[in-house]
Formats: sequence, C-alpha cells, structure tokens
Amino acid sequence: QVHLVESGGGLVQAGGSLRLSCAASGINFKIHTMHWYRQAPGNQRELVATITSAGSTDYADSVKGRFTISRNNAWNRAYLQMNNLKAEDTGVYYCGTRRTNVDFWGRGTQGTVSS
Repeated sequence: QVHLVESGGGLVQAGGSLRLSCAASGINFKIHTMHWYRQAPGNQRELVATITSAGSTDYADSVKGRFTISRNNAWNRAYLQMNNLKAEDTGVYYCGTRRTNVDFWGRGTQGTVSS
C-alpha cells in the first residue's frame, strides 16, 4: 500500500523559508518521479515541482528561483526547500507520485505566509 506523509509546514513571514519533507512507503521509491503540489483556498491543486528518478527537476514558473525539490533515495524521502516565501505561496502542500497508472497523494501539510 502506497503511503505518503508530508511534514514541515508552518507559519512564516514573507521572505522566510520552509522545508517540507515527504516520507514514502509502499513503493520502490528510487524509480519513481515525485511531485509537490499545492492547493490554496478556493483554488485547484497545482503542480509546483517535480523530480525524476534520475534527479531531473522542473518547476512552476511562479516558484522558479525560490523553491528547490530534492530527494534522498536511501531514506525514501522527497523534500521541497522554499525560500523567499510570498503570501501567495500559502496553501496545503502535497507530495504525490504515480504507480501503475494510479496517482497517490499524502494528506498534505499547511504552509502559511503572512505578509
């Protein structure tokens, strides 16, 4: 059973930083592409960052230069380092992956940026 657990959210002031962590189980983590999504109140869930099994990364335009996605295959974890946070970065952050054409997400962690 795939299980993803996010942690590291919190309340920060604009310009501050948060580091999110995603602990994965039930998958052969090292072969899976991992994603971070976020959902702001009243908005749809949006893709923020992606890291492939080879370590290639991609970012939404809104976070390029501020967010960094990484992974540790030995620990089955994915991370999202978020710097220079803005009020519009507020939302619930989810990590996600796909196995056998099924998408999985964790329950999310709340990140709130005060302006």
